[in-house]
Amino acid sequence: MKRLLLSMLAFSLCVTPAAWAKSRSGQVTVEVDLSKQEAGKETRLWIPYAVSDVNQNVTDVKVSGDFASSAVYTDQANGTPMLYAQWDKSAKSRKLVYSFNVQREEVRVKDLSAKEPAWNSADYAEYLKPTSLGPVDGEVKKLADSIVKGKTTVLDKAKAIYDWACENMYRDPATVGCGKGDVCELLKKPGGKCTDISSVYIALARAAGVPAREVFGLRLGKKAEEDITTWQHCWVEFFLPGTGWVPVDPADVRKAMLVEKLELKDAKTREYRDYFWGGIDPYRFKIASGRDLVLNPPQAGAPLNTFGYPYAEVGGKVLDFYDPKGFGYRIGFKEK
Repeated sequence: MKRLLLSMLAFSLCVTPAAWAKSRSGQVTVEVDLSKQEAGKETRLWIPYAVSDVNQNVTDVKVSGDFASSAVYTDQANGTPMLYAQWDKSAKSRKLVYSFNVQREEVRVKDLSAKEPAWNSADYAEYLKPTSLGPVDGEVKKLADSIVKGKTTVLDKAKAIYDWACENMYRDPATVGCGKGDVCELLKKPGGKCTDISSVYIALARAAGVPAREVFGLRLGKKAEEDITTWQHCWVEFFLPGTGWVPVDPADVRKAMLVEKLELKDAKTREYRDYFWGGIDPYRFKIASGRDLVLNPPQAGAPLNTFGYPYAEVGGKVLDFYDPKGFGYRIGFKEK
């Protein structure tokens, strides 16, 4: 079982970053079948909806199914797009297929300048505030202050926190999904997956006055055709005055260390640390951002901690999106 878990983890980290492609493209298909869920109940479904941006191009979007209605909306707080579909109580079959082509580019932000122009932190207040599981005061603030002691620029603080995360957190393959990102619990036991490690980075960064945000996405396979149903991934961006948003991914550093049995002192670990400081590979694409999301239309359940998975309610009851088979969804990738 352990060998299988490590094999699943290794899909994107088989070779060093220098050998990775600069772009990746293919068709992603999300198939949802809620027909086996409780009958006679109104059924509502929300799916993260990929859109184009400066680093990815989304084309040939298709949506089909036997739903009563569907539309694309965004949430009010973050502008995260979502595909919404609804089935009436009388529906016997509840199926939807959502597909699109995506071309994703590698991101490398190099020559990060420590020369910091004047900037107003109030302009980035959204990325400095706490979330329900990511406080920026108390023990988090104490730890952040100790990590950035003596650092005066955004760049130096962001790098010190990145180094701390790479050196003190670890990947725990037993974590469900991508992890909850409960920062206070993670400071007691700093093991988890990508949302956990990213959440700690962001809470520490915000506590130190560095604007930071999560990016939620899906991995793209390296083979011609792959099942990517459980390949959700979360990484980080921090705002560097004079440069803009800079990607960092300490979670993938720790993943590589686990998969390849690397120590912190190993040269290959240094290669990963250097790459994921300001760089991310093209074997991923963005689908969402923001924490504590109120969906659109609003869900009956609590605000979503993260929105990286399909979300559905049957008669107001929330389905377990961490269980794709029980829920009834599959996500596939085909190389283009």
